[in-house]
Amino acid sequence: MAYYLEDINRRASSDPEGFIRECDAEYDAKIRHAADMIIQNHERSPIVLISGPSGSGKTTTSKKIEEELRKRGIMTHALAMDSYFRTVDENSPRTEDGKIDLESPRCVDMELLSEHFERLSRGESIAVPKYIFAEQRRSDAPSGTIKLGKNDIVVAEGIHALNDELTSAHPEALKLYISARSNVENNGEVCFKGTWMRLVRRVVRDNLFRGASPAYTFGLWANVRRGEKVNISPFKDKADWKFDSSFPYEVCVMKSVAQKMFLDIPEGTDRYEELKTIYPAFDLFETIDPKLILPNSLLTEFLGGGIYKY
Repeated sequence: MAYYLEDINRRASSDPEGFIRECDAEYDAKIRHAADMIIQNHERSPIVLISGPSGSGKTTTSKKIEEELRKRGIMTHALAMDSYFRTVDENSPRTEDGKIDLESPRCVDMELLSEHFERLSRGESIAVPKYIFAEQRRSDAPSGTIKLGKNDIVVAEGIHALNDELTSAHPEALKLYISARSNVENNGEVCFKGTWMRLVRRVVRDNLFRGASPAYTFGLWANVRRGEKVNISPFKDKADWKFDSSFPYEVCVMKSVAQKMFLDIPEGTDRYEELKTIYPAFDLFETIDPKLILPNSLLTEFLGGGIYKY
């Protein structure tokens, strides 16, 4: 699917608030469709696996799906796959330059996670691990416990949720792949890629809420993309449904925050040539005030001001 720059700018200029509400309604319809699929699959499995690359809005989308399920009387339990990270040691996977490869599925204790899925499916209780990211180790104490009731669902979200190691062991689980998948086209050519939307989201979020400079996040992007191509994208066709989390109005909203951040990235940063293509592309879009975004919008995961806690 593609969005068209002319249509975006026309709507952004004439009725930005109505444009946002219309696109948000389309996103909400996708949320309802995902909930329908989960409920239909519930008799086969109480497990939902949600995967997708960095910057896709998996966390907010998962929360919104859980909200929709609760409206329908389904109790949900969120299970972050990050909780199952292994303690970093000499056996941890590494990139070619010797750094810990946090994009590798070997960082996740798939055996324990699969065992926990089996126990939850049998109605047994599990102790969810707690990972201390600042120390790169798993805590001795769990973060909490989960036990599923008759109508309960567990929603497991993580970049490796559709990895063969999990899906082959739990083929009956409902599987969703979430990504900002749509490009923006102008005169028949792509002028803003869906992957750029994800990069913009991550640069903005990491700078506003994680203390990372735009240059630092942009410098990580090459390895993030490598990890996606090796560890995430090959499994997306395992999904029962691919959920597009992009918004036609998105660049119009994000540009007022992101453009300055991209300008501050110094020459010589890894993939700087790509940056030189992205930065001027912002100028193709009309600007929409981020204040028009509702507090339950997916974009608040990256801009802040939302109702969800991360």
